[in-house]
Amino acid sequence: MRTLKRRVLPLLAVVFLLCGALSVTAFAAGEDPTEATGTKMIECPDCGAAGIVLSEEGEAVSCDACGGSGYVESPTRFFNTFWSLLPPIIAIALALITKEVYSSLFIGILVGGLLYSNFSFEATVLHVFNSGIVASVTDSYNMGILIFLVILGAMVCLMNKAGGSAAFGRWAKEHIKSRVGAQLTSVLLGVLIFIDDYFNCLTVGSVMRPITDKQNISRAKLAYIIDATAAPVCIIAPISSWAAAVAAFAEDGQGFNLFLRAIPYNYYALLTIVMMVGMIVMRIEFGPMARYEKNAIENGDLFSGSNPYAGAADDAPEDKGTVLDLVLPVVVLIICCVIGMIYSGGFFEGEGFITAFSNSDASVGLMLGSAFALVFTLIYYLIRRSMSFRDMMGCIPEGFKAMVPAIMILTFAWSLKAMTDSLGAKFFVRDFVRTSASGVQMLLPVIVFAIGCLLAFATGTSWGTFGILIPIVQNVFSMDNPMAIVCISACMAGAVCGDHCSPISDTTIMASAGAQCDHVNHVSTQLPYAITCAVVSGVTYLIAGILVHVGLPGIIGLPIGIALMLAALLCMKMVLGQKTA
Repeated sequence: MRTLKRRVLPLLAVVFLLCGALSVTAFAAGEDPTEATGTKMIECPDCGAAGIVLSEEGEAVSCDACGGSGYVESPTRFFNTFWSLLPPIIAIALALITKEVYSSLFIGILVGGLLYSNFSFEATVLHVFNSGIVASVTDSYNMGILIFLVILGAMVCLMNKAGGSAAFGRWAKEHIKSRVGAQLTSVLLGVLIFIDDYFNCLTVGSVMRPITDKQNISRAKLAYIIDATAAPVCIIAPISSWAAAVAAFAEDGQGFNLFLRAIPYNYYALLTIVMMVGMIVMRIEFGPMARYEKNAIENGDLFSGSNPYAGAADDAPEDKGTVLDLVLPVVVLIICCVIGMIYSGGFFEGEGFITAFSNSDASVGLMLGSAFALVFTLIYYLIRRSMSFRDMMGCIPEGFKAMVPAIMILTFAWSLKAMTDSLGAKFFVRDFVRTSASGVQMLLPVIVFAIGCLLAFATGTSWGTFGILIPIVQNVFSMDNPMAIVCISACMAGAVCGDHCSPISDTTIMASAGAQCDHVNHVSTQLPYAITCAVVSGVTYLIAGILVHVGLPGIIGLPIGIALMLAALLCMKMVLGQKTA
């Protein structure tokens, strides 16, 4: 208890000191109420910024809500202040200290409700449940992702009972003879499934778990590989839901071209892949991950602690099923999800493939694609007589139950994001970036990268970070300025880095679910690796900013970054010595 107090009290003291120091402008006002740091004014929900609405006769009349200004006063005095970041800070700190994610997230949500309602009990309860949890669960996009999760859980259960997973494990035992081979296979599969990070996490996890288990690779290490080949791969893949998101956030209709030009400068994503492959080949482990891997190798303990998915294990007998029983449903799932993505983007209404993918709705595409894949899997197993119809129907609620931990964490994470949105966190960050951008152009890439990391870490969303930072960078630079592309890439890299580190990130949660690993264990073991890559990436952005500022091509930063990353791994290898053998 004393140890816990010693760890918690200093952290809380620092948080409150920061809150006090950065919230002195909480009641400031400017000529434009949306531009002033600390503003309590928000856009009028009736008429927007126009300040007028149309009467039934079509005449322009003043809006009663805003009096013609286009803005109404926020119900909270904490809007657009540093206090808006307090809920995620508390949730993240508690999760890392207590190792208990559900209560930590809920406390963060509760703090957000208290700040929004100005500490009114009734208003807090209503905001937490109506505007937070209920609104998050009933959101059409979020609901599509939850349905996709449930269907994936059902398909994994079906593949297990049909013997496909066991058969694939037997095949892997014959063909993949080493831990290095198993890990590199996981990386390769993760790179190949670049369509969407959610789909990547769950598919790679379900396919590779039997292989990595055979080689005594800890579930924490598998979760790291899954997470490191999810968002970092999607953010450099032109045909992915992430490319569509970046294209949507960029202004002037140049988003997709901007995305393509930014790929070589996305140092965090590229260096994450370099670091991951280098660590596997050099057999380097450090931080908490070293202990997990040691337990897996020496004791066969893949979890080194709790396994929240223990009740979901229900494999078929070792002699049942074939490799095709696993591979064919997964291949059909990939094809159906691609078709679902381009369908949601208007491909079958005449749009081109690239345009359709850029305009796709990942939630709709993945939901429809997985639904058709599930129907195919049921029919295929019926024809194969792999199991009875009754047993197949029993797999659907079993798959649902297997995904309950991920669904609960996702729901709370979405609710926490709703709390930060209602407190105007994005406006606070926007103003902070704008005020820190003057006179330091050479340092802007590393500044934008750091702000992107912190924002995505605190809010748990990469896409929200894109939406905030990319338009700001476009306002600061013209797109023909070489520094603009480097800064746009820094936005994306920082967002992915923060998302990679954050325990409330949906991709991090999905990686835990895919590996069937305890979520807090995944976060704590992955954090040192992600921070190492973030430091090297930050140095690389600093170098790139200097290169562009003096007139040299910024692309030179990429080989420098790769060299720095490999040098860091070699130094780590020498420092750890025999421990990495």
